[in-house]
Amino acid sequence: MMERHEKWMVENGRMYKDEGEKVKRFNIFKENVEYIESFNEAASKPYKLAVNRFADLTNAEFHNSRNGYRTGPKASVSSPFRYANVSAAPASIDWRKKGAVTPVKDQGQCVDGTCNSKKESSDAAKITGYEDVPSNSESALLKAVVNQPISVAIDASGSDFQFYSSGVFTGECGTELDHGVTAVGYGAASDGTKYWIVKNSWGTSWGEDGYIRMQRDVGAAEGLSALPWKLLIQQPEIGMKFVQTYYKSDVYMDSYVYIYIYVNYVLSKN
Repeated sequence: MMERHEKWMVENGRMYKDEGEKVKRFNIFKENVEYIESFNEAASKPYKLAVNRFADLTNAEFHNSRNGYRTGPKASVSSPFRYANVSAAPASIDWRKKGAVTPVKDQGQCVDGTCNSKKESSDAAKITGYEDVPSNSESALLKAVVNQPISVAIDASGSDFQFYSSGVFTGECGTELDHGVTAVGYGAASDGTKYWIVKNSWGTSWGEDGYIRMQRDVGAAEGLSALPWKLLIQQPEIGMKFVQTYYKSDVYMDSYVYIYIYVNYVLSKN
């Protein structure tokens, strides 16, 4: 196991401040590897775990360094859910195939999304508002995802989420929403298990090239829950385009987050 840890350190560019820290991290690595291998050998779930670059972190350390969603005051909304009357939805949809999703990024330890907020010198779009997607309603979320990618919040605190590698994630999900992601589609596996296609921000080495398929139609409040985010951009005469932009969020209070949505866009002046 020590040789395996040494190899993992080289592959992930990991260095420790002293021998004491190295021993500590080795023990955590060993415990995580044993858990991952035991889980996969049991083959009791439709998803797999893998030893990734987070393997020398305890789950608590990982959670504190990666998951920083902060709930703010409940947003007030003056208009009804615009997709409420959607009656026909395709069996599956993947906005990546429509050129609507930017490459997966790695947020690093910028848990609240603020680290790069001052690097943008010009706006690619202007934000004029947002709308609610009714929370804890998968039917409402599906109606919205039929029309565009949607930003959502999840509880990503578990070890299985930390080491998720592939398959449809059916692991335990709590109700303490701690991480912002983007639902970019949905579908069903060969065994009929329905899932959401969710874009994460932990780099492409995590999950399925940076994505996770999360079980849908679970009939519970836990798991994938829609945040009251959907941004409205004016200037419809310019055209329609998928854009990525920063915005100051009433939901995230003072933080800035990436949002990927189907909007009317405004060309930058620069």
